[in-house]
Amino acid sequence: MNQYIIISRIKVQNANAIAGFTWGFPAITHFLGFVHALSRRMAVNQQFDDISVSGCLVVAHEHHQHIFGNYEKHFIQNKSQPYLYGTDSAKKSQTPPVIEEGKMNMTVSLIIPYSGTIGNREDDFKKWFETQCYLQRLAGGMILHIGNVVLQTFEDESDVRVMMRRMLPGFVLVDRADYLKDHYETLKKENSDVELLDAWLDFSALKQKARPKCHLITEHLQSLIKNNMEDDANTQMFIDWQNHLDKPYEEGREPKNVQSYFDSMKKDKENKKLLEQWKSYYEPNKKTEVDWEYIPKPRPGYLVPIMTGYKAISNVYENREVANTRDSETDVCFVESVHSVGEWLSAHRIKTMEQLKESVWNYTYEENWYLCKQGVAYQYDKEQIDFTEDDDIYS
Repeated sequence: MNQYIIISRIKVQNANAIAGFTWGFPAITHFLGFVHALSRRMAVNQQFDDISVSGCLVVAHEHHQHIFGNYEKHFIQNKSQPYLYGTDSAKKSQTPPVIEEGKMNMTVSLIIPYSGTIGNREDDFKKWFETQCYLQRLAGGMILHIGNVVLQTFEDESDVRVMMRRMLPGFVLVDRADYLKDHYETLKKENSDVELLDAWLDFSALKQKARPKCHLITEHLQSLIKNNMEDDANTQMFIDWQNHLDKPYEEGREPKNVQSYFDSMKKDKENKKLLEQWKSYYEPNKKTEVDWEYIPKPRPGYLVPIMTGYKAISNVYENREVANTRDSETDVCFVESVHSVGEWLSAHRIKTMEQLKESVWNYTYEENWYLCKQGVAYQYDKEQIDFTEDDDIYS
């Protein structure tokens, strides 16, 4: 499928910024739900019911969360009157409640694969499609403006490169669940009791680790090279020390050649401070002065925690068995959010047709799992789903 609908520069106000127990950008389910709602509207439109869409590629251009605070972020609170608040004369004088919501403004582009032949209906279709987009909400937010709606068929890789460069500045959300899997397997080899959550937190949390102060050690090893440039042993010792500093500190992991050098150093007044620092570095205690260093994530890249779907945590109940459901017909199943790892990849990095297809998110269904994945194909069968004008497709 090389036919795409490109909705560029969608400005959205007050979109949901909270996804599961992550925040900062809407869950991918919001964008697939937006596309699915469009597909349902096409199915009941006699003029375009032969066109179907499924999945989307998400490009983020700009985002601004409604937060305040320098280090500890807080969502902006507001006092909003709930629907029909204060209709009772006894409650009219009450103060509206403080409602804290995770909201954000954003500008995104969606690249949506479609199937079918539009032919000479292109102008009418684009006008109708853009109108339907304005009638919907995206991630719970209101669409204020759409830059353009373009129908494009990609013939070769040059078309992909041209289109993705038009998305700059922008970043494509890419699934990195394979990074999480590999890291989890690595951790299990070191500790059989490790859980998948521990591996996920290595990607999502900003971690720091203390390293005993070692500036005198570094300066001394560097001076050895300056004083004797032809000594390969000193050069190798300094290289090993720098490689050691590039990794998170672990007591007892110092390079053997550096350890041997300081163990054999003459203990005199000139070397007193240097040897004291080496001892505190090699055998730290509660009084040891330290520097705090950030622990790098397991993989390079702009990696972020994301929510990618839901997992059932109960059986499917008939509607009448559960109180306060959204409608009186649909069966009910309780679920919890599923989290994974994603990467924001600069749009110009998508260069080939294969990369473009692999970056499209789609629904996948398995027993008790409702997930969004990339590199999978999904398209509903309109013969199996009987849409009518009475269906609640505009909610």
